[in-house]
Amino acid sequence: MHPLLALATPGNIATALIAINFLAFAAFGIDKARAETGAWRISESALLNLAMIGGTPGAYAGRALFRHKTHKQPFSGRLHAIAIIQIAILGGLAAGLA
Repeated sequence: MHPLLALATPGNIATALIAINFLAFAAFGIDKARAETGAWRISESALLNLAMIGGTPGAYAGRALFRHKTHKQPFSGRLHAIAIIQIAILGGLAAGLA
């Protein structure tokens, strides 16, 4: 077994997902605050990448709480696409385990 696979325990995976969701949530809040003050912004690609690597729930929570990028296109469509793909992957994995 590859040494990195030994790190892929359920506890480590859960911890990583909690951390990435916290980062995604915080990034939306930080970007909203920076947008209001005219400061340097977090790129849309960075926000979408956080969602893509597992932070989709945090991204949606941050969007809702901070009311940030809720109507912006094509950003919203891309975030929805990421969520749909992730749900499809999880469904496929669940079906394969059943």
